[in-house]
Amino acid sequence: MSDIRITNCHIHTLTAAHAPLYYPAPPVAAIRAWPGLLHGLRHAARLQPWEGPHEAVLQLDHFRKTGCRESQRAVFLEALRHYPASARFVVLPMDLEYCGHGPVPVGLKAQHRELYELSRDPGLGHRVIPFATLHPDRPDAVAELRRCLDEYGFRGVKIYPRLGYAPSHEILMREVYPLCVERGLPVVSHCSRGGVRHRRWTPARVDAVTDPAAHVPVLRAFPELRLCLAHFGGDADWLSFLAEGLDPLDPEARRRNWVTKIADMIESGVYPNLYTDISYTVFKVPACMPLLTLFMESERLAARILFGSDFYMLRQEDLSEKAVSIRLRAALGEARFRQIAETNPETWLGER
Repeated sequence: MSDIRITNCHIHTLTAAHAPLYYPAPPVAAIRAWPGLLHGLRHAARLQPWEGPHEAVLQLDHFRKTGCRESQRAVFLEALRHYPASARFVVLPMDLEYCGHGPVPVGLKAQHRELYELSRDPGLGHRVIPFATLHPDRPDAVAELRRCLDEYGFRGVKIYPRLGYAPSHEILMREVYPLCVERGLPVVSHCSRGGVRHRRWTPARVDAVTDPAAHVPVLRAFPELRLCLAHFGGDADWLSFLAEGLDPLDPEARRRNWVTKIADMIESGVYPNLYTDISYTVFKVPACMPLLTLFMESERLAARILFGSDFYMLRQEDLSEKAVSIRLRAALGEARFRQIAETNPETWLGER
């Protein structure tokens, strides 16, 4: 295989200490206190005649084992096991204190500080590309962001509208995006129907602020902003497109499916700095790889797709992250894999 410097544009190293006590449901607090409960649930689920419950508990157990590590460094070391020594990683923190799922044991400032220390680690720091995050309703959100950029040298910004705000939030439009444009910093926004959501927001309300169309005011106001819509619309929309197709008599069908909507937005050329990544989606459903190959036949679209895995939000039982990455590389071929894993990330990060 050729020598490719892989940049994984989407991983997480936050631990259980950075997550709300009662997320995703109050019983999780009991599992945190007594991990043995989860082993009991795994055994009970295994005895059921249906695969779904066992798989769900198994995923939760894998997630808990990684998230309960003692530090972000320990989580990062687990990710490194799946990649060559030259690989780099965009590490994305999360501000979960304002999503209504209870208190967060270790706050955002401490999470950012620990990520900074990881980026300065003598043996590992050169492989870390740290991003800052913010919830625009936090009173000191912009001050904390500036601290991360000015004092820590963070390389970009992560937003997560499902936590209870629109990507066109006043604080983001007035202070955050202009700052990113001024400094040439990329932004990544969660853009799939899955993930953490604000406890008091309905799925419909959450989808409304996560929809690719919700980012159009941002793209129009800041055409120079290098914005990545993460997850390429999400696995649910990919599977819907593959299994059900699009109604040819419904002119709105392509716009309702977030996969085709993002693809069309990029291919239109109207938003020249719009990107997307394949994190979680292709890693959860490797069967989506042939569709990704077809998407990449469009040169404009191929130049705006970023490699990312969403480690460790998804833990596979049958295929490791390494196995999925190798399968993806084989499916795309060396030239296309280099494009999404090396060339495009360097452009998005402002290195080219």
